[in-house]
Amino acid sequence: MTTHVHQFICLKDNFGVLIHDSGSGATASIDVPDADAVIAAAQSQGWEVTDLLITHHHADHVQGMPGLKARYPKLRVVGPAKEAARIGGIDAPLEEGDLARVGGIAAKVIETPGHTAGHISYWFEEDEIAFCGDTLFALGCGRVFETPMAVMWSSLLKLAALPGETEIYCGHEYTEANARFALTIEPDNLALKARAEDVAKRRAAGQATLPTTIALELATNPFLRAEEPSVQAQLGMSGADPAAVFAEIRSRKDRF
Repeated sequence: MTTHVHQFICLKDNFGVLIHDSGSGATASIDVPDADAVIAAAQSQGWEVTDLLITHHHADHVQGMPGLKARYPKLRVVGPAKEAARIGGIDAPLEEGDLARVGGIAAKVIETPGHTAGHISYWFEEDEIAFCGDTLFALGCGRVFETPMAVMWSSLLKLAALPGETEIYCGHEYTEANARFALTIEPDNLALKARAEDVAKRRAAGQATLPTTIALELATNPFLRAEEPSVQAQLGMSGADPAAVFAEIRSRKDRF
């Protein structure tokens, strides 16, 4: 295997992530919350950043772009075609099904609107890795700012359909707070209880809670479980449209 992932904290609770193809020497940063942090992380691994893969336009994901370009003048920037005008500086705008290449490896682009209207995720199918930005979090999902709730639900279904062993990297370390909320939705979910305890131990030790996997999220993340009869019953919404159940869960999280 020639693919390596290095994850680190940027700003307060953003994750910086680098993916490296040792066969070609190419390295991509997934978003750039802080140029200095990304550069330092790359140097710590002995890598040269060649590509920048942007998920969405929010400042805490793109604000380090000028600094990263200054350090790596040949940097190639790819990102969501539907947000290219809002981001600026994108060399290759990408849409659903396009490939984002990093040396000898490639990610399939999945359009995952909801958090923002043009948000995209990157799925490195052969390496069983996906970078979901602020669409899917460990035990959570992003706030829905720019689309109807049903659009975010559709995006989550796309990600939920990935193979269960797919490793998921997200934009923020929100897992402990997400676990507390998830238990209000499924207080009797034994897998969730066990995971919440593990998350608390990891955070107390200063450890990251990511990556997660699709299989683990399907078992414990209430935002992916709106079709589950037990979840619907807990909300008093048995038999309801799963999109409406998701919207109720998201609204409760917004008030939590």
